[in-house]
Amino acid sequence: MGQLFQLAACAEMLWRDKPIEWRAARLHEMGFEVGLWNWPDHDLTKLEKSGATFSIMNGYLRGRLTDEEGAAELLETARETAQVGKRLGVARLNLHGTGLGEGGLPVMPVEVVTGAMWLKARDTLHRVAEMAEKEDVTFTLENLNLPVDHPGVPFGRAEDTLALVSSIDHPRLRLNLDLYHAQIGEGNLIELCRTCLPWIGEVQVADVPGRMEPGTGEVNWHGIAKALKAMGYSGPVGMEAFASGDPEAALEAFRNAFTV
Repeated sequence: MGQLFQLAACAEMLWRDKPIEWRAARLHEMGFEVGLWNWPDHDLTKLEKSGATFSIMNGYLRGRLTDEEGAAELLETARETAQVGKRLGVARLNLHGTGLGEGGLPVMPVEVVTGAMWLKARDTLHRVAEMAEKEDVTFTLENLNLPVDHPGVPFGRAEDTLALVSSIDHPRLRLNLDLYHAQIGEGNLIELCRTCLPWIGEVQVADVPGRMEPGTGEVNWHGIAKALKAMGYSGPVGMEAFASGDPEAALEAFRNAFTV
């Protein structure tokens, strides 16, 4: 057994009393890549000096996929974020169906996603992929759960993000397949991974319920790790989870679950 996957962890969710650059440096020391949320919250120079390798970061500041005004805002802020991503060497820049505000709630909730919204979202993501190719960056589209954390987010389910990304089928636009969200909203995680496999840019994990490290909830993460290996996946796996206790112990539990 060995570490097959490129393991990363979300810096904002661990050591929450420490400066972000300290967290990034400690994750690097422990052998993990670093996930970030919104870059304007941080001192980029200090992050550059942390020595960390950055796996993923929020790829836009404002906007949405579903209408022209929101699409223009998303593209503008995504282009700005791409420059920051290149500065930090971030591998993937993450998108959602709409901007998220306080507590992860959508800035503009959508109760019914119409056919016109689907077509506009596909057009917007086409434009994102074309921009990403010009900027030499990669964007991902993340699934979110509607019942617990993100009610009202359009294209929240993994089946929705898969439909959009696979229909565009561009190497600069991949899936951020978040299995925590998928377990709450859809389940059947191994088959979901298999269906999404050709378009996965990153897999993210946290246990259910509670959104903490593997081993604290109901999901057999080591079984999922073995299934991913059997499918031929050896890419990034990021822990986007809170620690149930000591953050270093939580990270070792994550590492153990995904050592196959």
